[in-house]
Amino acid sequence: MDVVYRLGSATAREIREQLPEPPHAAAVRTLLRILETKGHLKHTKEGPSHIYLPTTPRTVAQKSALRHLISTFFNGSRAAAMAALLDDGERPLSTTERDELTAMVKKLRAEGQ
Repeated sequence: MDVVYRLGSATAREIREQLPEPPHAAAVRTLLRILETKGHLKHTKEGPSHIYLPTTPRTVAQKSALRHLISTFFNGSRAAAMAALLDDGERPLSTTERDELTAMVKKLRAEGQ
């Protein structure tokens, strides 16, 4: 999905070429067919090729995936998910990231959320 979102639309070959350590072409086509069956992709035909496109905007898919992640791994707690993100010992937050988070928290408090 990341490749399709990045390119906007792509053939199975283009998608496979973008993958690190790409699986066999048949595996890519199978995965694309599954994603289409689940409603994440659609395709148009251009000659012998299928051109795959996402069915929902990336921002909508991101929010949906994040809600699922929080529900699955953090028992529905956004605070626990945020704590896990902020407690990444491998890469501390930059000054810019801390400033952005501070501004977001101030905005949420001002809105009464």
